[in-house]
Amino acid sequence: MAKAIEQIEREILALEEAIEAIAKELRNAYTNYLTALGQTVQRQLILATYHLCTQGYPETFLSLSLNQRQQLQQAIRKLGQQTAQQLQDFIKTEQEQQKEAAEQHKEDEEIDEDEEDEETDKPSSPTPITLPTSPTSLTPLTTSPTPLTPSGPVTPSTLPPSSTLPPTLTSSTLFSLSSLQSVSSFPNTSNPVELVKWQQNIERVTQEKLKRVSREANLRLQKAGILPKKLPEPILEAAAAAASEASGEVMPGPPNLLNLVIEIDNEQESEDSNLTQIMAINLRLGEIEFADPTLSSYRKQIHTVLLNLRRRGQEYQKQQRERSIAQAEAAWRAIWSED
Repeated sequence: MAKAIEQIEREILALEEAIEAIAKELRNAYTNYLTALGQTVQRQLILATYHLCTQGYPETFLSLSLNQRQQLQQAIRKLGQQTAQQLQDFIKTEQEQQKEAAEQHKEDEEIDEDEEDEETDKPSSPTPITLPTSPTSLTPLTTSPTPLTPSGPVTPSTLPPSSTLPPTLTSSTLFSLSSLQSVSSFPNTSNPVELVKWQQNIERVTQEKLKRVSREANLRLQKAGILPKKLPEPILEAAAAAASEASGEVMPGPPNLLNLVIEIDNEQESEDSNLTQIMAINLRLGEIEFADPTLSSYRKQIHTVLLNLRRRGQEYQKQQRERSIAQAEAAWRAIWSED
């Protein structure tokens, strides 16, 4: 026979209080982790760029003027600083979120008032506007006059020959990706399922952020003339995706760099002439954590908190099941009658 509903309710309440305490530990652990991750990413991004410019493309880097070198260094440093701040912004308190929402609402109201003032100042007879019948096409940021096809990167991983390359980023897409700085608010709940979803979302957006930063860094290197301008971005995207399959492993050579060999699709008969070796930025969480003992320690702390959350979550689900059984039994007995 199931336990009394009142007893089960008390046990569920005690579990909810325990889960709320674990939730605070989880949030604090990720706050410390993301703060340390941002600082490490700054250092690793600069170090990877240093290796790429001095060992991957030393002649090209030397061909730049002093001003061009300084601009490149400043761009990479600024990118690292922005990334560190955005990683910290992934976790915000409810008060900070409410404050930002209020500020955004105030800005929207001011914009609406300005638009109303502009409408008042306009002539009474509006100018007719012709709407387009089809959406305007977006022009990619980078184009490649010479088609390149992956022959399968020799290092560090193999690209599947049948893999579909992602489309080239457009200016609109790049803007929308770079503007994403935070994730959904921390769940104000003792439900372990919601906490796990939040944790998984944090991990997902962290990985996505590293991909975007790698892409931004490569675009800056390409703009500076370090990376070949004819290299299409889908090649780097596909190669990075293949390398990320072993993201938990530490690759040989300088960290956070992608080495691959691509084959230029042309009509030349020489097999050696159409092979080009490319080195590019590819920030990988496994290598970043490996390089920082403090960051690795925070990762272990998160793992410990998640194990505790999993154990409490199993108990929570068990108690909920027992409550449902007890309520069903009570409902049955309430309407049962001996005929």
